[in-house]
Amino acid sequence: MLSYQHIYHAGNLADVQKHALLCAMLDYMGQKPKAMTYAETHSGRGLYHLDAAEAVKTGEAAAGIGIAEDWFAADHPFRRALEGVRAVHGSEAYGGSPMLAAQLLREDDRMQLAELHPQEYAGLEAVLGWRAKVHQRDGYEMAQAVCPPEPRRGLLLIDPSYEVKTEYSRIPGQIAKLHRKWNVGVIALWYPILTDGQHKPMLAALEDQNLPKVLRHEVRFPPAREGHRMVGSGMFVVNAPYGLEDEAKRLGKLFSAL
Repeated sequence: MLSYQHIYHAGNLADVQKHALLCAMLDYMGQKPKAMTYAETHSGRGLYHLDAAEAVKTGEAAAGIGIAEDWFAADHPFRRALEGVRAVHGSEAYGGSPMLAAQLLREDDRMQLAELHPQEYAGLEAVLGWRAKVHQRDGYEMAQAVCPPEPRRGLLLIDPSYEVKTEYSRIPGQIAKLHRKWNVGVIALWYPILTDGQHKPMLAALEDQNLPKVLRHEVRFPPAREGHRMVGSGMFVVNAPYGLEDEAKRLGKLFSAL
């Protein structure tokens, strides 16, 4: 399916959790001088404007980053990356994961980004083609093709829309294969927490793999609108960098107070 467009959901509370943890990981990894690779399987268009009609229509950004921005001090990696995007693209700009990552990566670091949707791919190429290798192909195929990457040290974000039901059953095998090929890589999976609990068998399968240094972090929040099935979001991280657990605990307390 190629119907999903993240502009309707950009900057929502799920993005806040995902992007805060992602930026914390990249900031820590960037403290070591050795170059790294950032890769992403479902990149979207990379840049969103929260005053766009689609974002205003759902109100998810207003109920997301609109209330959560004060959770992050000026020196927090997520806040720094977001301000870097705004400095170039305007005060209503919001960076997707690849755009935020680009703010924190260094000149020698590399980016490999996949996006299958034609319009989203075109948008991604327009804003990040100068910085990244952008692939219009299935994200899992791209990840398997480029891993282990060069530089070998790095982070892969798997962030699908989960519109296709088989996504949940496909992911554990993909992560197992990627880890076998790239055992030093940080593999970060985002997933929605829905009222029907579709994520639970996937997580059980992942935990059965006994992957190293796993951090599983989940937050709950009110549904974006009446009848909306997403009531939280989660991150499952393999080879979680040092200090990530502390940031996860901090975020958990903030979300629990909503």
